Amino acid sequence: MKVIIVGGVAAGAGAAARLRRLDEQAEIILLERGSYISFANCGLPYHLGGVIPERDSLLVMTPERFRARFAVDVRVENEAVAIDREARRITVRKADGSAYQESYDRLLLATGSSPLRMELPGGDDPAIHQLWTIPDMDRILAGVGKGAKRALVVGAGFIGLEVAENLRHRGLEVTVVELAPQVLPTVDKEMSVPLAAELAELGITLELGHKVVAFRRDGALFAKLEDGRELEADFAVMSVGVRPNSELAKAAGLELGPRGHIVTDEFLRTSDPAIYAAGDVVEVADPVTGGRTAIPLAGPANKQGRIAADNLAGRSSRYPGSFGAAILKIGSLAAGSVGLTERRLTQLKLDYRKIYLHAASSAGYYPGGAMLDMKLLFAPDGKILGAQIVGRKGVDKRIDVITTAMRDGVAAPALAELELAYAPPFNTAKDPVNLAGMIAGNVLDGTSRILHADAVPAEMFLLDVREVAEFENGTIPGAVNIPLGELRTRLGELDQSRPLAVFCRVGQRGYVAERILRQHGFDVYNLSGGYLTWQQFHAETPKPVRTVAAPEAPANDSGEAEVVDARALACPGPVVRLKQKVDALEPGGAVKLLAPLSFAPDLAGWIQSSGNTLVSLEKKEEFLEAVIRKAGAGNVAAAAETPGRHGCSMVLFSNDLDKAMAALIIACGMAASGAKVGIFFTFWGLSVLRKNPAPAVEKTLVAKLFGWMLPKGARKLSLSKMNMGGMGTAMMKHVMAGQHVTTLPELLRQARELGVRFVACEMAMDVMGITREELIEVDEVAGVASFVAMAKHSNNTLFI
Repeated sequence: MKVIIVGGVAAGAGAAARLRRLDEQAEIILLERGSYISFANCGLPYHLGGVIPERDSLLVMTPERFRARFAVDVRVENEAVAIDREARRITVRKADGSAYQESYDRLLLATGSSPLRMELPGGDDPAIHQLWTIPDMDRILAGVGKGAKRALVVGAGFIGLEVAENLRHRGLEVTVVELAPQVLPTVDKEMSVPLAAELAELGITLELGHKVVAFRRDGALFAKLEDGRELEADFAVMSVGVRPNSELAKAAGLELGPRGHIVTDEFLRTSDPAIYAAGDVVEVADPVTGGRTAIPLAGPANKQGRIAADNLAGRSSRYPGSFGAAILKIGSLAAGSVGLTERRLTQLKLDYRKIYLHAASSAGYYPGGAMLDMKLLFAPDGKILGAQIVGRKGVDKRIDVITTAMRDGVAAPALAELELAYAPPFNTAKDPVNLAGMIAGNVLDGTSRILHADAVPAEMFLLDVREVAEFENGTIPGAVNIPLGELRTRLGELDQSRPLAVFCRVGQRGYVAERILRQHGFDVYNLSGGYLTWQQFHAETPKPVRTVAAPEAPANDSGEAEVVDARALACPGPVVRLKQKVDALEPGGAVKLLAPLSFAPDLAGWIQSSGNTLVSLEKKEEFLEAVIRKAGAGNVAAAAETPGRHGCSMVLFSNDLDKAMAALIIACGMAASGAKVGIFFTFWGLSVLRKNPAPAVEKTLVAKLFGWMLPKGARKLSLSKMNMGGMGTAMMKHVMAGQHVTTLPELLRQARELGVRFVACEMAMDVMGITREELIEVDEVAGVASFVAMAKHSNNTLFI
C-alpha cells in the first residue's frame, strides 16, 4: 500500500508515525510545503518571551530524524497543488518551481489552517506580522532584536493573548486591539473579566470593542482605529482568526462544509473513500448539539491523525467528535473552557440553564489556595452543554473532569456524585466540580430558584445577607443589608408581598438565606454567584498598571539580595516588613520580597511613593516574587524633601477594637509607603493608649469611675458589632491569629517604629481623668491647635 500524507505538523506527522508502527511494509510519503515538520507551533509565543529559551526546543522532530526512525519519505518544501481523484495521482511543486506527479493508493489531507489576513490600507507593511510558523517567529524576533519597544497585537484570542503576554515579558510596551467587547471569545464576557484585569496588571493596554481600519507609515507604524484615533508601534502582530487550508480539497471536488472545512465521517473519510482528512482542515461531529463543528486545536488534530492512520491500516477506529476543551495561561491565571458558550447557545436558540460559583482550589485552612470562578451550562434535562473556569490553581483539573463527564454522558447533577481524590493541598472535601453538580441539582429539582446579575427584574427587593463590614465596602445599588446571622430575628422588616433577590459574596450564604425565607412564605430567589459575579457583569475595561510592569530584561538582577518572606502576613504586614528591611540597607542594596499575590497593587504604590526601584516582579503559582533596590542617597533625600509630600492626619475617637485596628493598619501602611502620618487620640480613643497594668495615680472619685469603666488598654478593647459579651471579640482574635493578622499592641509598636506621630488630646484627658503616666509613649499631649497644625501639612484627614 502506498500512502501519501499532505501536511507534516500535528495531524500529518502523527498519522505517519502511527501508520508505520501498524504497517512496516507500507510506502509512506510525507509532503510538507514548509521547511519544518512536527514543530511545536503552540510553543512559538513562549520562545518570543524567552520562557522557552532555546529555539531548537520547538523542533520536536527534524526531517532527518523522522526518516531514520520511521522509514518515512519526508519531503519538505514540496507542496501538493492538485489531486486527480480518478487516476489517484497528485501533482507536487518543489521549492525551485519544478513539478512532478506521485500516485497513491490512499491519501490523507492534513493541510491545517492559516491565519486570516485583514485586507487593510497599509496592511502590506513589512512590520505587520502573523505568528503561525517558525519563520514567522524568527521575523518577529529579528524586529525585537533591532530595538523595538512598542508592539501592537490585533486580536485577543488564544494566540493574540499569548503573544501579548510574552512580548510584555520581554519588556515591550504592548497594546491589544479587539473588535469584541472582551478578551478571549471562547468564554462568555463576564468570565473574561479576571483575564482583562490580569493583562492590565501585567502592564498591557486593552482597546476592547475597537477595530483597526488602516495602517500607515510615518517613521513608526501607525494603526488607525474606527473612532479616528491612531496607535503608534514599532511592529504589529495580526491574530484575528484562522481559515482552513482546503483549497486543494475544493479544487478536487471534495465535499466542504459551510465555512470551507473538509467534511468527514466518523472514520475521517472524505466524500472520496480513498481520501482521508484530519486536523484543523476538517469538520467533524459536534457531540453537544448533534450537528457539525470545526475545532482548530492541537489536541483534536493529534487524535484525528492517530485514528486516520488506524483506518488507513485497515482498522475500524471512530472519531466521536470534538467538545472543544481548551485552556490558556495569562499571567498567573488560567482560563479553561469546554463545549458551548452562553453566547453560542443563544445563537442556536437552544434552551439552557446556567449557574455560577466561586469555589476554593484547596481547603481554606491550607496555605496557598486560590479562588476558581466557574460557570456551568446545562439543558433542562441535565445534559452538560458547556463549562468555563478561570483561576490561579486547579483550572486544568476541573475542566478536564467536566470534559470527561460530558464525553460519558454524565448529567450536571451527577457531577455531585463523582468520586474525586481529596487532600487539603489539592481541593476541598466537596471538590468545586462536586459543588457545581450540587447547585445544578438544586436548580433542576426546585430546591433553589436562582436569577442572574444580567437579568434582575426591576421590581425585585435586593437583600444583601453579608456582614455589615462587607456591605459597607460595596454592594449592589439599592440593596438593603440584613446579615445572615440576624435574618430569622428580622423577618418582620421584609415585605412578603414583594419578590426578594438575596445575595452574598459568592452565593452560598445567599442559598441558606433563600431556604430560610422560602420556608417562611417569601417569594425569594438567590443571585447565582453572588456579588462577585455581579461585579464581573458590571466591570469596566481596566487600565494598565505600569508600575508593576515586567523589567526590560528577563534577567533577575537580585545579586546577594536578602529574602523578605511576607507570604503569611496579613495587611499591613508585607509593606511594614518590606520598609523595615529596605530602611536597613545601604543605598543601592536590594531585597527579594516573597508576598501574597494580592500584594501586587500595594507594592506598586509603595514603589511609586518611596522612590525605590522595582528590579523585577514575577508571579509564581502561589505568591509573587519581587526584587527591590534601594534608591541612592540623593534620591532618598529628594523624596523626603519633595514639597507637598503625601501625608495624613487622623482623629481616633473610638475604643472599638475593629475601628482602632483599621486606624492603625491604615497609619502603618501609609507610613511604610513614605507618608507623614499623625494620629490625634481623643475621648474614647484614648483607651487605645492606656497602659495595662496602669500605674498608681492619685485621682478624684469621678476620674476613678471613668478609669473603671474604660477599657484598660489595647488588649482589652471589644468589637463594635457582634461583641456578644466578649465571645465575638475572642472569636475575632482567634481568627486573626490563624490568619497571621498583626495584633493591635503590635500595630501600635510598628506605628511608632515607622515614625507615626501620637498626640493625646489634653482636653479629653482632663474630662475623663486620664493622666499622661497612664498612657504608653506619646509624642505630645496637646489641644486642638496642635492637631490643626498637623492637619495643615497633610493631604488627607481621617476621622475614625
